[in-house]
Amino acid sequence: MLPLISREELRKEIDAGTVVVVDTMPAAYYEMEHLPGAVNIPGFPYEQAAEFTDRLAPDVLPEKTAPIVVYCANVPCRNSELVGSRLVQLGYENVRKYREGIEDWAGAGLVTTTSG
Repeated sequence: MLPLISREELRKEIDAGTVVVVDTMPAAYYEMEHLPGAVNIPGFPYEQAAEFTDRLAPDVLPEKTAPIVVYCANVPCRNSELVGSRLVQLGYENVRKYREGIEDWAGAGLVTTTSG
């Protein structure tokens, strides 16, 4: 189980530029809406989460000691746990999870961005 980070802690770290945020939603969802500055490593379909993480992490997360926060849609969503756990297996040292996800973030009126 990954350590958790609260919305307020995450907002402060994003504002300070001290965290790398990883959106674990499928690419189409990521392109529609994600947290500011987030990179994308899809964790769905679940069976492909490890494969996606293995392939994409070296490019989007080159620094294994950097503070990383993974998130997905909401508390029941498993994407972030799958991707985050795989990152730990790959040697990433500081991985936390924003369990409540983008629904909580947007629901609190905080800014999201789009790609494309």
